[in-house]
Amino acid sequence: MRCTGTRRSRSQGFTLIELMVGLALGLLTILIITQVLAVSQGKTRTIGAGNEAQVNGSLAIFTLTRDIQQAGYGLAVTQDAIGCPVKGQLGSASEFNFRLSPIVITSGLSASAPDSITILRSNTADSALPMPLTTNHVPTDNKFIVASALGTHSGDMVVAVPDSLVWETDATNWWCSMLNVKASTTNPITPTSIPHESGGWNQASIMPAGTLRGSALATQPRSYLLDLGSLVLHTYSVSDGGNLQIADFSASSGAMEDPTDIYSQVVNLKALYGKDTDGDGVVDTYDNVTPTTNAGWLQVRAVRLAVVTRSTNFEKEEVTKSAPLWDVGASVTISGLDTEDCNGESKCVAVPVDHLDSWGHYRYKIYDTTVPLRNVLWNS
Repeated sequence: MRCTGTRRSRSQGFTLIELMVGLALGLLTILIITQVLAVSQGKTRTIGAGNEAQVNGSLAIFTLTRDIQQAGYGLAVTQDAIGCPVKGQLGSASEFNFRLSPIVITSGLSASAPDSITILRSNTADSALPMPLTTNHVPTDNKFIVASALGTHSGDMVVAVPDSLVWETDATNWWCSMLNVKASTTNPITPTSIPHESGGWNQASIMPAGTLRGSALATQPRSYLLDLGSLVLHTYSVSDGGNLQIADFSASSGAMEDPTDIYSQVVNLKALYGKDTDGDGVVDTYDNVTPTTNAGWLQVRAVRLAVVTRSTNFEKEEVTKSAPLWDVGASVTISGLDTEDCNGESKCVAVPVDHLDSWGHYRYKIYDTTVPLRNVLWNS
């Protein structure tokens, strides 16, 4: 009987209290593990989305930098042409207008609205030197007689620039005109002749009514041509969906094409002209005021950019309490924008992102750089 009692004692299971304690400990362990996993997954999402935004920001600033470095090729070789308003028209399409300037910054409609940047350059495969006229040219002529047509090809877009800045002193009657090199059997391209047979881009109506002066004497002011090849003219902007996009000029349609997204997670773009206002060759002021005169355009020696990227990960708590700050340095003069002290002795410009929904629940990063206008500097 004693042995039987021992067997019964050993076969007894857990008591109800023991089961409840074990169940509570198990649930508590599961809760802790779940919370750890949730926090870990949240941080993983934050890091992953942040890394993606960093890659897009780096690529965006690299693309802009590389393009701006080439701005002005083929048109900055003659400084009196910079800033000239250009008129062109393809057949019966609307007149196409732009400035003969390496870069044009268009400020956003509000402090938080992104800016846009338009870049212009020639992409001719040959020399991009000016071609001075040697004889006078009137709007009804169908060819230019120049000192040398070396490197000019059929289909190239050329800009006729009046002599001696008359486009600035008399803007009503003078401007630059964009035409297309177009030959015929009776009007071919020769070493000193550049034909522009009527039709297509060659409209007499977009030519100034006056005579483009030509002279065989290099000492006398005269009009000239700039060969822009197929013309590289495009605009960078930021879409409402947070993408850096680009719109290119189309010679076949006579207008700008619809924008195309190139990098995501870009929510703002700010740009400033770097100007040498005292003529010592060093940028001393940054502002967003687009010049209106040739002298003003010649002061622009660099462009300063800020690209703002945003993580795609929505945070439950607000993680951004104020606008991201663009550190512009301690010794830089910023005109037209409010600055505040930051990072010790430095100055910062706030780049608002409050145009975005629930903007405080996302993380942001600013990428910035200063890009010299090399073609302007080399030809100054």
